[in-house]
Amino acid sequence: MMTSFNHSFVHGRLIRLLGNIDKYEIFPELSIEINGVEHKPDISIYSKKKRIQQKDIIKMVELPLVTIEILSPTQPIQDLIDKFEIYFNAGIKSCWLVIPHAKSIVIYSSLDHYKTYSDDKVIDNLFNIELSIIDIFE
Repeated sequence: MMTSFNHSFVHGRLIRLLGNIDKYEIFPELSIEINGVEHKPDISIYSKKKRIQQKDIIKMVELPLVTIEILSPTQPIQDLIDKFEIYFNAGIKSCWLVIPHAKSIVIYSSLDHYKTYSDDKVIDNLFNIELSIIDIFE
């Protein structure tokens, strides 16, 4: 899928801001394998224990702590919710849905439990991540 200006803008901002959190390693568009199927979240967050591997890993089987999907203008939201269902069923604990045109982020801890952030800060309580909405979207 082609990404738009807004998608790329927010993607870059999130990588930079999340990269400032010492306890996590941030991976853009890393292939993860779930039940034999390749998935590629826009951003995956892992505990900071990863290093460059002598033998590169083409598809990660270790699941990230958090996945982040950024809505593109031609993409139905339901496609991302369907991805979240796969991620949660596999054991991923937190999924973010970033909606650039609305300058909002929805953090899901399950498909039935989520919170929308669009004012001051976005907070993922499971992993103690707090970012400024302005820093992400402005």
